[in-house]
Amino acid sequence: MEEYFKPQPIKRPFLSKGVIILLILAANGIVWSILRFGFGLGAVTNLNNQFPWGIWIGIDVAAGVALAAGGFTTSALVHIFYREDFHVLVRPAIMTAMLGYTFVAIGVMFDLGRYYNIWHVPIMGNSNSVLFEVGICVMTYLGTLYIEFFPIVTERFIGRVHLKGVLKFLNKPIDQFLRFMDSFLGKTMFFFIILGVVLSCLHQSSLGTLMLIAGNKVHPLWQTPVSPLLFLLSAFAVGFPMVIMESLTASRSLGLKPEMDVLRKLARFVGPLLGIYLAFKLGDMVIRGTYVYLNEINLQTVMWVIEMLFGVIIPVRMFFWDKVLQSRSLLYFASLLVIFGVFINRLNVFVIAYKPPYILEQYWPSFGEISITVGLISIEILLYRALVMIFPVISVPLKGVSAKAKYAIRGVIQ
Repeated sequence: MEEYFKPQPIKRPFLSKGVIILLILAANGIVWSILRFGFGLGAVTNLNNQFPWGIWIGIDVAAGVALAAGGFTTSALVHIFYREDFHVLVRPAIMTAMLGYTFVAIGVMFDLGRYYNIWHVPIMGNSNSVLFEVGICVMTYLGTLYIEFFPIVTERFIGRVHLKGVLKFLNKPIDQFLRFMDSFLGKTMFFFIILGVVLSCLHQSSLGTLMLIAGNKVHPLWQTPVSPLLFLLSAFAVGFPMVIMESLTASRSLGLKPEMDVLRKLARFVGPLLGIYLAFKLGDMVIRGTYVYLNEINLQTVMWVIEMLFGVIIPVRMFFWDKVLQSRSLLYFASLLVIFGVFINRLNVFVIAYKPPYILEQYWPSFGEISITVGLISIEILLYRALVMIFPVISVPLKGVSAKAKYAIRGVIQ
């Protein structure tokens, strides 16, 4: 029997054992955040003049941008390539990308010594700088994501604005504003969808350009002229595994039936995308002859092998295996491997591969840096849980609904 799905707020208790653990981690991160903004970078980090960036750039920013790629890849698949059968995945993907980029921006604020001058970027930025291009693209794309999410807000509150007391007079103006925005965005959303995809491709590749400036300070296993292309291909490859992992995690956490039929079809795109990335990665290595560095045994070569073996080669094989696509647990594990691979790749490029010319002491992240990173991730997960309980983001099966016409084939009701 064909099922019909409709996005609805999830009615579940917010608190659980996992949520309590996340709240503790978030509180620890907030305490360290107060120390960082109150007493400066030196009070909580191991950063210095030789290592001016650490895990906040490698994980919170570079990996965060890549792992938020599910938003633009899913949006492009559904709205540009018109694959309506994946429509149920668009809202969660957009919301996850919105949260991801929001915390990328917050991560940048932590890493900037004079964070209060971040508004200088669009006003005084150097238009010849790659970093300026990345900053402008990320800022604009973050705004675009909020615009793409706004129809979900209008859907939730149109006709349901019931302020009381002295604010009661605002009910009608707010409702009219929501109806106007809903109508306006309904006619113009195609522009923002295309803009979001273009901006994503631009800054995903430009992140790969950033470390080219570092020259021979970056280990040859990752320092390559095609780094922008590899960053973009890896973002394409990790977008759908992120959507699969989030969907399966949310369904288990919220007690929902997983959308396995849709996820299984989505997973069939991952193998070819990851295979293309692997081909370019190994082809670049052969052409530049950098495989000779694998004869050495050091931190860089070990991390490269871990990244490629567990993050690319094994998941490529798994996503071409029907048994994996049919199994919820194996599909979840394979998606985690791809996510792990891209996560390690960004950490390798920005932290592990970087070696200053006159190094005095190796960089290791402090407890404060780790606490803030873990705290930000915990807060992001808590916000995800809260938003799916407030807004119609996740599609659930409808009971007692049948097709309106004999030949209706659409499984998503909006």
